[in-house]
Amino acid sequence: MTYAITGLDPQPFAPLFALDDAGLAAAGARRVTATADRGFPCRISLEDAREGEALILRHHVSHDVATPFRSAYAIYVRPGVAAARFVDTLPPVFEGRTLALRAFDVDGMLRTARLAGPSEADAAIRDLFADAAISYIDAHNAAHGCFAARIERDAA
Repeated sequence: MTYAITGLDPQPFAPLFALDDAGLAAAGARRVTATADRGFPCRISLEDAREGEALILRHHVSHDVATPFRSAYAIYVRPGVAAARFVDTLPPVFEGRTLALRAFDVDGMLRTARLAGPSEADAAIRDLFADAAISYIDAHNAAHGCFAARIERDAA
């Protein structure tokens, strides 16, 4: 079994970087500057921003389904980065973080969930996908609850 973790498409976020603070506020977003090399995880590149880098903090619907499990929370995105893709390996943004792995079926209904401590995510993902009813997994940072990335079965 193989899996893929892909960062968010940067295109929907691109217009935000041209907005002033009032425009961002109207869009429910804010411009922030990373104050450390860790703690500002970009959901496009799946890497933490470096100290001094600019980001946009905004509300994001990560699980856009017509079920009770529709989910949204704040995420960070950086300008000028491409959507990362990791196959059978974990992105840097997962390193050292405890993750809540939420496993969904094809209809967007939660089937099961698992906490994965640092260095446990790969095994937990593979174990969850051992159930054929699991279509995809949404990873969230356990402490803050924010969406980290979507994990899908990889056909390759």
